[in-house]
Amino acid sequence: MTSKIVPTGGTMHQIGSDSNLISKSASDKAMMEQIQATHSPDGREFDVKLLLYVIEDILHHATSPSIPGLGLADATLYGRSLSDDFVQSDISDLVELLAQPINITFSEISSKCSEGLDSHTITLALLKILSSFSWDAKVMIALAAFSMNYSRLWLLLGSNPLGSSLVQLTQLTQLPDMIKRTDSLKLKFEAMTNLIKVMLDVTKCIVEFKELPSQYIALNPPEMVAATASISIAVYWTLRSIVACALQIKYFIGMRLEHMAKTEEDWDLSSLAQKLTNIHNHLQKQLDLCLQFSEEKGDIERFQGLVKLLQTTHIDNLKILKSLIYAKDDQLPLVDGSTKRRVSIDVLRRKNVLLLISNLDFSHEEHFILGQMYTKSRQHPTTTYEVVWVPIVDRTTPWDEVEQRKFKSIQVSMPWFSVHHPSLLDPTAIKYIKEVWHFNKKPLLVVLDPHGKVVNPNAIHMCWIWGNMAFPCTTLTEEALWEGSTWTIELLADSIDQSILNWIKDGKYICLYGGENLDWIRRFTNRTRVVAEAAGIPLEMMYVGKNNPRKKVWKISSVILAEKLSHILPDPTLIWFFWVRLESMWHSKMQHGKTIENDPIMNEIMTILSFDGSDKGWAVISQGKSEMAKAKGDTILKSLALFDQWKDRIGQVGFVNALNDNLNELRTPQHCDHLIFPCTAENIPETIVCATCKTHMEKFIMYRCCRD
Repeated sequence: MTSKIVPTGGTMHQIGSDSNLISKSASDKAMMEQIQATHSPDGREFDVKLLLYVIEDILHHATSPSIPGLGLADATLYGRSLSDDFVQSDISDLVELLAQPINITFSEISSKCSEGLDSHTITLALLKILSSFSWDAKVMIALAAFSMNYSRLWLLLGSNPLGSSLVQLTQLTQLPDMIKRTDSLKLKFEAMTNLIKVMLDVTKCIVEFKELPSQYIALNPPEMVAATASISIAVYWTLRSIVACALQIKYFIGMRLEHMAKTEEDWDLSSLAQKLTNIHNHLQKQLDLCLQFSEEKGDIERFQGLVKLLQTTHIDNLKILKSLIYAKDDQLPLVDGSTKRRVSIDVLRRKNVLLLISNLDFSHEEHFILGQMYTKSRQHPTTTYEVVWVPIVDRTTPWDEVEQRKFKSIQVSMPWFSVHHPSLLDPTAIKYIKEVWHFNKKPLLVVLDPHGKVVNPNAIHMCWIWGNMAFPCTTLTEEALWEGSTWTIELLADSIDQSILNWIKDGKYICLYGGENLDWIRRFTNRTRVVAEAAGIPLEMMYVGKNNPRKKVWKISSVILAEKLSHILPDPTLIWFFWVRLESMWHSKMQHGKTIENDPIMNEIMTILSFDGSDKGWAVISQGKSEMAKAKGDTILKSLALFDQWKDRIGQVGFVNALNDNLNELRTPQHCDHLIFPCTAENIPETIVCATCKTHMEKFIMYRCCRD
């Protein structure tokens, strides 16, 4: 690794690319002691970032446009304009406080540079003058004094109309010769400009250290201890660079060009720039570590505060909602789905609020069914709840036009309230939603009462099962609904299709069947029709497909309809809804601690879900609220084929019970039931008992693509 040797007023220092800023040599230790000996702060604090904003602006506008490539970047610190009234007021107050030390520093730099002293001596003199200020204030005052000197150079060089007039009025004899030889000066100006840029970078870094949250830095983390030891070195070398630039400016103004290259103080500004760059890189790494430490501590503190807030009883729900959606009052965080206008969060005050939490992969089926429920509920004037869509997006993924269009297409189609933009969700709130409410891709419907209390961490399953009957969607309501329910074809199918309700009302026998084996479907429907006619029972059949219906299921439905094998659900969404209701029953029962051992309905749910886990068909047959016969495809088809063996019992126990008795006789100990749940499903227990043999099922991992 190569290094450069730069004169430092009596000692020689290597400028390498390593990040070890504090050398172990005796001379460097002595210099460190000299620097620290000048530091005696009186405790005053200044908002020096405002001064840095002004300095950047001055240095930018002072740079000559007549020499290409020398302009500094636009002053964009903190994204504020000097024309802002509140900024002007703050700057005026700060300048009034620091005007005297800035002028004294300016005079000290000018006088010491004229005395021919070396840069190290001048830098120590500046540090002594600024001894009562903090490290960030020292470097800022010195930089402000330098900007005055730097501006003077460009005025004299005629970088703007004022400078040109000044040149003409003073008739400086040396400047025209210098201006004519800008090619020779360009390299020196470039070196100075580059060094100034690095000086600003280091200064900004020091200011950012000052702005770290004091409550976390007071803990003295190792990251801050290491950084503090480097800041004094950074200040020294920044002031040292200011002195070097001031000496160059002195030579530019006071000497002829041919003398510049011969002076002993013709600093290697490029080497100083490299030195400061190394310092800046080191400081930036330390700053990043400190920021990470502060953010982690802050995240923990904010998260704990949010947990406590949501455990506290409030007068209304606004404090809770603002902590989740948007805590400030200068924006309208919601969009009203009915008017498509932005509104205040106050529209939700003291109402039951259902937070619909999802990502941007909110399915058409989920949207459609929830939309129907919501629209139906709005027809009742006594409705006292509102729905708010809370979109959760991956903030590590760039938010581009594709994501924006996707978000807007969902938002514009929603009839309820929605968060105006995902960015209005506080990161702490997102963390809470994921860790406490267990959001993991699958939509949640978190219910808040008028006081902001969570009365159900996920009511989505209630809505799928009971629709608007689920309101007010509390866990107590859910328990009451289950207590009044028995396992019937009505609970299984509900109002998925009006035909089913009509068949129940008319006392017909109903057969629901599913699967993806078209050959089995043809044989089963034909045989069932023959048996029903022989038994003299009015029977209707409905194909309900398969969980996570794909194109194959819809193709099978088309064949069934064309060949008049049975009824079908007229929309793929209804097939999806049949299965999501069944899964929701399982999740709802799980939330209340039910198992197949202690809950008969749970046993029935598990049985049908296990039927769907196979690629073969299955069927259930029932009449109204009577018993239900159910079996896998091969078993029930075999039983129907043996109808003559059990038909005589129909008159004694009824068709369904007679069928059930025969199915029980045909079942053998050899079986293999499957349950398939998506990896994003919540509340999946470590062990599940088989609904058929009551033994613990083995867990496997299955990968399945979405293609038919």
